[in-house]
Amino acid sequence: MSKIFVSMKKKVLSVLSLSTVLWVNAQEKDTLSQKKIEEVVVTGQYMQQSINKSIYKVEVIDAQQIKNMAVTNVAEVLNQNLNILIEPNKGSGNSSANIMGLSGEYTKILIDNIPVVSDEGMGNLVDLTKINVNNIERIEVVKGSMGVEYGNNAVAGVINIITKKNYGKKFTALASVQEETVGKDYDWFKKGNGRHIQSLNLGYKINDNWSVAADINHNDFQGYKGVLNGYKYFSENNDGLRGYDWQPKDQITTNGTIRYSKNNTSFYYKLNFLSEKINYYNPLVNELYLGAGNRTYTSDDIDYNTKRWIHQFNIQTKLGRINYNGDFSYQSQERKSQKYTYDVPNRQELSRDPEVTFYKSDVLYSRGMFSNFLDSEKINFQVGYELDRTKGFADATTFESNNNGKNIQRSIFNYANFVSAEWKINDWVSLRPGVRLALSDQFDSQYNYSATVRLKTTEKSDIRAVFGSANRFPTYDELYTFVVDNNHDIRGNENLKPETGYSAALFWDYSTTNSSDWKFNYSLSGMYLDVKNRIEDVIINNSPLQITFLNVDNYKSILFGGGLNIRKGDLTFNAGVSVMGISQVLNTGNITSPDDFNYYAEANLAANYTLPYTKTLFALYYKYTGTQKRYTHQGNAQDPTDPGQYVLGEIGDFNMMNFTVSQPFFKNHFEISAGIKNIFDVTNVRNTIQSGDGHNAAANQQNLFYGRSYFARLNYNF
Repeated sequence: MSKIFVSMKKKVLSVLSLSTVLWVNAQEKDTLSQKKIEEVVVTGQYMQQSINKSIYKVEVIDAQQIKNMAVTNVAEVLNQNLNILIEPNKGSGNSSANIMGLSGEYTKILIDNIPVVSDEGMGNLVDLTKINVNNIERIEVVKGSMGVEYGNNAVAGVINIITKKNYGKKFTALASVQEETVGKDYDWFKKGNGRHIQSLNLGYKINDNWSVAADINHNDFQGYKGVLNGYKYFSENNDGLRGYDWQPKDQITTNGTIRYSKNNTSFYYKLNFLSEKINYYNPLVNELYLGAGNRTYTSDDIDYNTKRWIHQFNIQTKLGRINYNGDFSYQSQERKSQKYTYDVPNRQELSRDPEVTFYKSDVLYSRGMFSNFLDSEKINFQVGYELDRTKGFADATTFESNNNGKNIQRSIFNYANFVSAEWKINDWVSLRPGVRLALSDQFDSQYNYSATVRLKTTEKSDIRAVFGSANRFPTYDELYTFVVDNNHDIRGNENLKPETGYSAALFWDYSTTNSSDWKFNYSLSGMYLDVKNRIEDVIINNSPLQITFLNVDNYKSILFGGGLNIRKGDLTFNAGVSVMGISQVLNTGNITSPDDFNYYAEANLAANYTLPYTKTLFALYYKYTGTQKRYTHQGNAQDPTDPGQYVLGEIGDFNMMNFTVSQPFFKNHFEISAGIKNIFDVTNVRNTIQSGDGHNAAANQQNLFYGRSYFARLNYNF
């Protein structure tokens, strides 16, 4: 433990010296005297309410913070948060959220309280780079098992992305252009380098009741070469250095919303469309003889095209005195691949195959909640239902498996009822117990429970105690994979049981203001998470080697953290630190790993300061992630009958820091921003837990980022 903190201390001190610049010019006049809208949240609430009154501990990232970061998608936003790591997958181009050491299967991703469709279902394994920040009002994060409120896969937590649906002015138009380098590479050309982002937001208030909004965002990422040399490169000795470490990706996202509000009733319809194209350039080339002593070099390249549609209708109204909040959604996501042969020296296509669908998900979803049965300030009940029908398709050849010519098409129907009661015992104590019964045509009935207590210890402090449970349903790969050939025997298991996670947490918050109007917020937290019946691929026979998926493992994590927020006028300063321990019991069927807890530390810092006269904004964001140690299985390639052993591997530590300067002009109608992302130039980190493969940069390396980049952004508010 001491080594972790010594290493972290040296790196944090250098950052603190830079952030001190943002402190020394803090203005004396408190601009908070202006009218301030109290921050509200919806995640885990009966109705939208103040974050200070929320019975859950909700972390909020608002639109201004997102704008100050100069980020372009949700993955970049969340990478700044403690205990959240965005893991990119080089093979698929997706990036999912790892919370408390658990991968994307264990986190529920919502947009406006609706789980988001993904390649393999809904709500989990969502590619966060597919969600742009162009129309986001705020992001709400709740860590811990939230199965009662949000159902299956909400084991590690919930990330709820709240979008803008109306604007205060009669007419609003916001246009933005952002240009970035990718590592050292940048130019303007279509087949060039860098990252090119354009966006437009429109809002129109028809009258006091009706409003409409629309936006479009184009994000053109030209790829990161890393150790490779791009799509134009070829070598006669076929050295495998053609292509990109991060594949080029071109995204277009559009949203349209119509909203109505009058008296006790409001509703909106929202449409989201995403089009994404990923270009895969094969590192290997083939020699093609043309006759008469002529030859050229070709590659077998692939285009991956994704289309996603999200239709959502939400209504909030009163049925007598009962509050009703209902969501209805149809979503679809389809990924297609198209192979083609490319003549590298002459830079032209020789042939192109038809498009093939290899992943497709169609989802019908509805969620309804009824509350305020007693019309009482003291006691409130909530009764809810949730249903979804997910139809999934996987082609015989996908990113994850080759199903030996067998396409997979399955439908899963889930239905759940949940009930909770919120009892305000007095002005100091609130209690909320809850229970959910979930039924499925694929799995046995599942029960989830929760209990939350909020204790207001003084006018300035409160304590929240939270217990919850949630299930994780098996993925399509775990259920249906079938890879059997001369070298492999890997089979899914349709008899898998859902995993079950339990979490218990304690949160303390304290706020105070001194005589000079400095505002201080302190927080401490502790959380315990236990996941039983974890699904892992298990060697069931050594010779010949046979692998299947079984409910064999257990996973535990312990988290301790603290935070500090300071505000004075145009200065805000946030800092946090956490220590997390992970115990993971692994099992090959023949041997079992130790169950020791291995600890690592994280720290983050965010400082924002605006000069009082010029309104120039300086924003600094920093995060340190310490060395992680976990057990991994090490086999004996020379002796297939040897069960091997479990050894302690490592994921190396790293530092991330971004810096932004923004200057408004013409009464805030025009703004120029510039800055540096990933100042410490992090690309790969050492990983001896998972060897290098198609998802990683090299053996014993894990690809996390694409190095230092510089950006400039222009915003215009009409």
